[in-house]
Amino acid sequence: MNRLLISTAAALALGTTLAHAGGDPALGKEKATTCIACHGETGVSAAPIYPHIGGQYEDYLLHSLKGYKSGERKNAIMQGMVAALSEEDLENLAAYYASLEGVLKEGDVRP
Repeated sequence: MNRLLISTAAALALGTTLAHAGGDPALGKEKATTCIACHGETGVSAAPIYPHIGGQYEDYLLHSLKGYKSGERKNAIMQGMVAALSEEDLENLAAYYASLEGVLKEGDVRP
């Protein structure tokens, strides 16, 4: 009985996670033109005050973007940036930045 409950819970959790992923990186790249100013063309920012987002996990990026949009995460710049974006836009941006090589996969080394 316990195995069945654990298996069911794991399957539901996995299904929920997969449902949030799956944005279109190509469409995300089109939306990312304003992101480049702070996060760099490849998601690797030159300034230490802006985080590297290239190569970050898609679900983390999407969660962060949704947090800025809802006001759960506080940052006046990011809240302004995502205010007019749709759910699909957020998913596509997360997919785009997750598809990049970035430096997160190699370690956080600033250029």
